[in-house]
Amino acid sequence: MELILKQDVENLGFKDDVITVKNGYGRNFLIPQGLAIMATVSARKVLAENLKQRAYKEKQIIEEAQKEAEAIKALEIKLTSKAAAGATAGDKIFGSITNIDLANALKNADIIVDKKYIAITGGNIKRLGQYDAVIRLHRDVTVDMVFEVIAEL
Repeated sequence: MELILKQDVENLGFKDDVITVKNGYGRNFLIPQGLAIMATVSARKVLAENLKQRAYKEKQIIEEAQKEAEAIKALEIKLTSKAAAGATAGDKIFGSITNIDLANALKNADIIVDKKYIAITGGNIKRLGQYDAVIRLHRDVTVDMVFEVIAEL
């Protein structure tokens, strides 16, 4: 079954992509949830026209996302967390650092990124040290960011 996505769907595609899925998934989930429409001939023509009109705006959005990406690369983010004390504790922290904490740190630096667009390599962080994250600002613009988790004094 071919469908046109009406919004981004994780691990499936981006808005206005034409995708092929199994019939049950399309009929029972994507279409009723309002995430997709059938890819009929008329829907494809409307999609082509919309994409043509949106191409110029998209170029400006990509340029802004690339400027924001450069600003993120220039940042040096250090997240603080309470760390366990003692020789046997090593560098463990209490709780964990997640993409929410990283989104809040970026927000403090006047860069607004939704937490669902931040992927920390390895998942949640439970130790002190330096880590990588991938931030998706646009479907064509992603940033690899390095940040550090340090002990709270």
